[in-house]
This record gives sequence, C-alpha cells and structure tokens, in this order.
Amino acid sequence: MHAYSPMEIVVTPDTTHILIEHIHDSRRIHTDGREWAEDMDANPMFAGYSIGKWIDEDGDGRYDVLMVETRGLKNPRTYDASGIPFHEDGRTIIKEKIYLDKADPNLLHDEITTIDNALTRPWTVVKNYRRVVTNKPIWWREDICAENNVHVVVGKEDYFLSADGFLMPIKKDQRPPDLRYFNQPQK
Repeated sequence: MHAYSPMEIVVTPDTTHILIEHIHDSRRIHTDGREWAEDMDANPMFAGYSIGKWIDEDGDGRYDVLMVETRGLKNPRTYDASGIPFHEDGRTIIKEKIYLDKADPNLLHDEITTIDNALTRPWTVVKNYRRVVTNKPIWWREDICAENNVHVVVGKEDYFLSADGFLMPIKKDQRPPDLRYFNQPQK
C-alpha cells in the first residue's frame, strides 16, 4: 500500500481492486468468502494473496471498514526503502484495517500490521491517503518496473541496491559477489 503513484479503488461485489498507476502493482482483495488456496505457499506472488471482509463497524447499516489479511508474498522482499528484508521463510502475514475518516471522507486510513519472523514483534504503521477531487479526467500513464529494478542477481545470489546506490546483501551473512572480472584498485 505504498501509493507512490496515483491510486484508484474499485469495489465490486466479490473483489476490491486497488489500482496503482504503475500498472503491475494493482492488487486484488477477495471479499467473496473464500478460504486460503492450498497451493498458495508453492506459488507466491509479489502482491501476495489478499482476503478481505467488509464490516459495518458503527452499526449504521453501511459497510465502512475493510479488514484484509495478506499471505503468500514472494521473497526476497524488503519492508521499505531501508532494505531491511522479510524473513526468508516466506511466512509473512499482513493485516490491514482500511476505512474513510469519519470527519473527512476525502481521507482514507490504512492501519497495516506486519507479522514476520524477522521481527521481534508485530510492526504496525498507519498510512493516510488524500482523495484528489477534480472535474478533469484522470489520465493514467505507463511505467515499466524493469527500468527501475533495485534487485541485482550475480551468479545465483540476489543482492539489493540501496537508496544511496550501494550493493547490499539481502540476508544475514551473505557473501559478497565474486569481483574477479572487475578492475580493482591495486594495494
């Protein structure tokens, strides 16, 4: 739910779609009552699998909260631009409570709790999104992820390019890449 580009939410009877202008970062939250797929762990996805339930939290007869649980996230992944990786066991669970602000219906809140074996306890963050109200049509643009991919594979090892441009490991005690084909300063 890192809305780094414009985001649109489309609610249908069985699925809530979260569309990010960056085309392949769209998300599908199933709200049709389904259970977790048996082969989910064998086939992880970058967005994971999300199952949600609409709730009438204040009892006024209208659904006002979407509770979501996401599992089956493909590794390697990081929590944010810091480069801190999720645990390699792939057992991450992300729980969300998504709702509009009661005082300002143009403000959407997303309370996100991450449960992961790389953490000492669940980590919660609240993200807020402001609706842009306009009478102009919105034009979506295309971005290709491969143009800005920060994962670097050397041989059979995956590394991460940090925000400051340095190659960094993605797991504890990961060996540096073999540099024999690079010019290295003489000592």
